[in-house]
Formats: sequence, structure tokens, C-alpha cells
Amino acid sequence: MSTASIREQLSRKLNELPDDIVAEIADFTAFILARHRLPMPYLEWTEGQWRAMALSQFLRDADGDVEYTINDAEEVYVQ
Repeated sequence: MSTASIREQLSRKLNELPDDIVAEIADFTAFILARHRLPMPYLEWTEGQWRAMALSQFLRDADGDVEYTINDAEEVYVQ
């Protein structure tokens, strides 16, 4: 299994998990990064960056959501 497919599977699974489990995974990730002395850039995020991330998570694709493209918007605007 390639690294890309593992990342994709992890990403999909994370989106399905409850918030408390995601928080545990975030703690574990921070532990692993610290153990390997890798930077944790989100520790330095500003309030605006946290808001942008929260908004992007809120607006991420969800099952059953209607999606529109720029072409859809242009088509409606022109009509």
C-alpha cells in the first residue's frame, strides 16, 4: 500500500470519527512529532488561522451536500 493511499484512508477515517477521538489522535500526533523533534506549526497559529481552519472543516464536503462550480455560478449570473 502506498503512502498516498494510507494518507487518503486516514483522512477519510478522521472525517468520520467523533470529535473526542479526533482530539486523542491530535494529542498522539503531537507526541510523535515531539519525539521525532519535528515542528508543530499549529501551536503558533493566530486566532485568524484557527478560524479559517474551523471554517474550512465546517464547509468541507459532506455526504448529501450540494456542490456548485464556478461554471454553475457564471451560468446563473449570465441568465
